[in-house]
Amino acid sequence: MTRQDSFGSFVALPFPQTMPVLPTYIPQDVDMQAVKAQIAAVGVSAPAPDLPGLLDVVDHARDEGIDLKIVLLDHNPPTDTPMRDIATVVGADYPDATVLALSPSYVGSYSTHYPRVTLEAGEDHAKTGNPVVSAHNFVHELETPEFPWSVLTIVLLIGVLAAAVGTRFMQLRSRRSATSAGAIETSVVDPNEGV
Repeated sequence: MTRQDSFGSFVALPFPQTMPVLPTYIPQDVDMQAVKAQIAAVGVSAPAPDLPGLLDVVDHARDEGIDLKIVLLDHNPPTDTPMRDIATVVGADYPDATVLALSPSYVGSYSTHYPRVTLEAGEDHAKTGNPVVSAHNFVHELETPEFPWSVLTIVLLIGVLAAAVGTRFMQLRSRRSATSAGAIETSVVDPNEGV
């Protein structure tokens, strides 16, 4: 890449001026316009037999303060990558929502409210093969309080620091005791020395 400087000369730039956008991989047999229309209408895009159960999950999530959108495919894509891409495309239209994309074997999700580690834990619990159970498991994982790793790390660091300071204190104390004992031994005079 080059640009023209103020003197009219072209200068090579060391890096691109815009960040490239990674392409999404949506399988050709997934009609994203139909998916988006169903999500806009009821919050779920799914085949008719699974729709009532998934609507119940969305209602339960709403009661828990989670704006959940669900996309269910009735077949697996070639890999699991499209599931996250589908969730991301739907999530772009609903930035405050959490989107769950399910297929018989794969799961993907998108959210601006939950960290990726929480979403992936939810995805792990959502791989059941039953879409309603999978969606329930995913929501349950979002509701579960996270373990306070930061607090544990701080407590462990303070413990290690206290142990190091305590060990150093004991080393200095034992040296002083050894020095004091050596000084006492040299100050005691042997009575036979003068003879």
